[in-house]
Amino acid sequence: MGATLLCELGLFLLCTLVCSGHAQGAVLTIEPSWSSYFIGEFVTFKCNMNEGRDTDWYYAINKDGREYFGYSAQKDYRLEISSTYHSGEYQCSGTWKESHYTKNSNTVFISVLAYRPWATLTAGTTIIPVGGSVTLTCSVQSSDGWKYEWFRRTQTTYEGQIRGQQNRDIRVSQGGIYRCRGTRGNPVYYTYDSYDVIIEITTYRPWATLTAGTTIIPVGGSVTLTCSVQSSDGWKYEWFRRTQTTSEVQIRDQQNRDIRPGIITAAPESSSFLTPLIVGLVCGVLLILLLLLLLCRFKQSKDSFFVRTRSTNQSSVMNHMIKDEAQHSQDNSTVQGDACVYESIKDHDDTQNDDSLLYARVYYTKAKPKRHKGKPAPAAADETVYSEVKSQTALD
Repeated sequence: MGATLLCELGLFLLCTLVCSGHAQGAVLTIEPSWSSYFIGEFVTFKCNMNEGRDTDWYYAINKDGREYFGYSAQKDYRLEISSTYHSGEYQCSGTWKESHYTKNSNTVFISVLAYRPWATLTAGTTIIPVGGSVTLTCSVQSSDGWKYEWFRRTQTTYEGQIRGQQNRDIRVSQGGIYRCRGTRGNPVYYTYDSYDVIIEITTYRPWATLTAGTTIIPVGGSVTLTCSVQSSDGWKYEWFRRTQTTSEVQIRDQQNRDIRPGIITAAPESSSFLTPLIVGLVCGVLLILLLLLLLCRFKQSKDSFFVRTRSTNQSSVMNHMIKDEAQHSQDNSTVQGDACVYESIKDHDDTQNDDSLLYARVYYTKAKPKRHKGKPAPAAADETVYSEVKSQTALD
């Protein structure tokens, strides 16, 4: 009678708590709690009634509204994910052992991916100078909660794990062949290994490269200068300045990659505009003078050619005339005693050309005295002289 009374009292109190809303709801959690799972991983369902003792309840796991694990006194269920069929919505259900009172938990969705993932290894650079370093990054897509294992080998040594490195990013200063893989869960689940990345150490001291946003700025303006070193990172920079009249000095308190110094000045914009204009005008005048000079030279060459040609023709004609006249004179002088005198005269306008000649032809006749019978011979009459002068113009 006493035990029955106690049970009824307990049920009354439980009903009172439930009806009054003070009883806490059941909660379902999963471990590990990933955004997605892969075939071969494990997941544990944990059911908490938040009422009474754990041993006061029977527990069951439902999937998509149906009973998946039947009622038992075990509150935790461990599931090995073997197929994508395990994707779905899960819920925990609890039944009070002393009655048919039942509580249902919240729902948890599980997404299962079909294939084992690949790890991807990337490097900031694959060539680093002596004393430098490079950052390596290992990543796994479409999931979270990963730790990473790192491995290194060389052409002459076997591969070994880099101890003490489980982060996504590591910084190495040794050359070699690197790879990585992701791990998570208990028991440990491994991704496929990444592809190899070869890191080389160069002894090709690197060059710094300086670039400017602009090289022409107005007075009072400024320009951004950028110094960079390829194929490596972690650099600080030193800056120097000099002019045509001052020695080089270091710009203090400047170690950044980009600087915007206020010490740079430039000529006014009007000066930068007038300079090419003046240069263009001077070049134009010089070009015109050159063309005029070439034209004069061409004209002189043409006139000289015609003068030489004309002189040659005149000489040939005159030589022929001289020969004809000489022959004629010889014939006449034999019969009549006539004589011809030739004299060459240079044209005064052609003092520089010896071939340009003028000729004068002079005739004179010795009259033979006639003898009259019984009379003395009369004195010789005056000689008549004829001359023919051909000027340069006439010959033309």
